[in-house]
Amino acid sequence: MPANAGNIVRTCKVTGNSLTLVRPLGFSTSDRMLKRAGLDYWLGVDVNYSDHLQTHIETSQKRPLFFSTKGTKLYTEIDYQPDDLLIFGSETDGLPQLYHDTYAENFYTIPMLKNERSLNLSNSVAIVIYEAWRQQGFSSVCTDKEK
Repeated sequence: MPANAGNIVRTCKVTGNSLTLVRPLGFSTSDRMLKRAGLDYWLGVDVNYSDHLQTHIETSQKRPLFFSTKGTKLYTEIDYQPDDLLIFGSETDGLPQLYHDTYAENFYTIPMLKNERSLNLSNSVAIVIYEAWRQQGFSSVCTDKEK
């Protein structure tokens, strides 16, 4: 959804993270709603595109961490590292079973009430990014005096 992508780009901008979008996206990145949702945050964010998630994982040589409602360990149990690759599936379909089978030990979840579907994707991304950043001591934070 364009609004989710825009919100995720905003989170990446204010936390200093890059973003890789894996095709097919289901929307155009030139869509005016996408630009509107991200306002001017698209400028200055390192946004990349990949046609295949597995290839992206292999070429990045970073530790892949997957976030899913099907994960059994909490996202707070991770000892996040600065170069971790945080991977989220689509809000409607999640991540393909191949990744659950191949990387089962790297799947985590955000707690929710029982029998609820899922959090909004952009909210999930924000929760995890802020936990990872918190563990890194909020490196590069700009204080009010520095603004």
